[in-house]
Amino acid sequence: MKIIKLSLSLFMLVLLSACSGSDEEPVEGESSLRVVHASSDAPTVNVLADGEVLGFLVGVDYQQASEQYALESGKSYDFAIQANTTTGVVEVLSTSLTPAADVLYDVIAVGSVANETLELLTLSTPDEELAAGNARARIVHVAEGAPIVDIYVTAVGADLASAQPIATLGYKDNSGAIEVESGDYQIRITPAGSTTIAFDSGPVTFSANAELLVLATNNVSPGSSPVSLVISDGDSSATLLDKDTPASVRVVHGVADAPAVDILANNALELFGDASFSAVTDYATVAAGDYLIDVVDATDSAIVVVDDAAIPLEAGKRYTAIANNALATIDLDLVADSARPVATDAKVRLFHAASTLADVDIYFTADGNITDVAPSSTDIPYQTGDLADTGYVTFSAGDYIISVTLADSKTVLLETDVVSLQVNQVYTGYIVNPETNTAEPKLITAEGF
Repeated sequence: MKIIKLSLSLFMLVLLSACSGSDEEPVEGESSLRVVHASSDAPTVNVLADGEVLGFLVGVDYQQASEQYALESGKSYDFAIQANTTTGVVEVLSTSLTPAADVLYDVIAVGSVANETLELLTLSTPDEELAAGNARARIVHVAEGAPIVDIYVTAVGADLASAQPIATLGYKDNSGAIEVESGDYQIRITPAGSTTIAFDSGPVTFSANAELLVLATNNVSPGSSPVSLVISDGDSSATLLDKDTPASVRVVHGVADAPAVDILANNALELFGDASFSAVTDYATVAAGDYLIDVVDATDSAIVVVDDAAIPLEAGKRYTAIANNALATIDLDLVADSARPVATDAKVRLFHAASTLADVDIYFTADGNITDVAPSSTDIPYQTGDLADTGYVTFSAGDYIISVTLADSKTVLLETDVVSLQVNQVYTGYIVNPETNTAEPKLITAEGF
């Protein structure tokens, strides 16, 4: 029996305590601009000023804010937002701006592509002196579909029943500049007039002299909170999740000669029961933390297939644990499922989890004829401990046949029936060993398919 200890590089969330304001003092008489992607179903975007890419703003993703860029006061600028789609770069939004001196402009892409409500929200903040040791923030409600909300910024643990909201905001409303003493606070969001908490930051630190933009955006992470906060200090930005945000994990049984199995966490919690070959479980919501995973025979728990495989699960992340290889040399690999659906394209990611195959090429065609077609992904190897995959590849909506060959070969080893891909969907598949020595490898499909 082969036991694989799993490791995963974890993304370290930057909290407000890291937001200490720009090291560069603004030049008197100058203006500045910050751009934010706050449309949850829009693809990555590029930002142009007068026909040229602004700074390094190419491939800006959802919940990312740019640094502040200096503008020449009194000059007219034409800004354009380009969406990166399968069919090419498409200009989707534009605005013109003649900045006044000593003003910070925030241009925020809000709304929904699917709902045809995408627009640019432009805010202006005059450069005003901040009292020594204080912090200042502007809070903006950009979570389309969320109701009017009350925003509370209180001492940590304060009773909301006796607190007053610092702002009541509808969609696209903002609080204006709010100045507070530096220190530890708790940010909570409720429906207007209610103390039912929809978002709770837990303790956060407002650093002295911090100038912050705080955006309530649609939450695209696991958990019940409808919003997460994007916080920008003018140099960088971070996403702050609700303090009770869980992790999500599912399991793929990709070992053809293994029995149906139960999957246990920390020798006690049964995450999944009686999962047979080719099964893909639903996501289970669990508290973030480090887990020891056991995989046991579903009919005889004394037969341990995988013993104490260590997996770290981070709050706000979705994961898949893939059992692969053969029973005698079984591997359990943990991968992060990070794709966000977008309204312009379908996203597909395929894993090479077939230990009997060398490197493979993968084709998507309308009719299965790959003779004169280039593969969409090439030279995908089989690796133990860290499965290789195609990455998230975007496709236009339509019907496709997926063909798998050995690298640099046109001999098809695996061919699917017609699969229909739709926009705003994420599709995941796992190429695994055949059930017999003479059968073709199998494609196990998960969500979307």
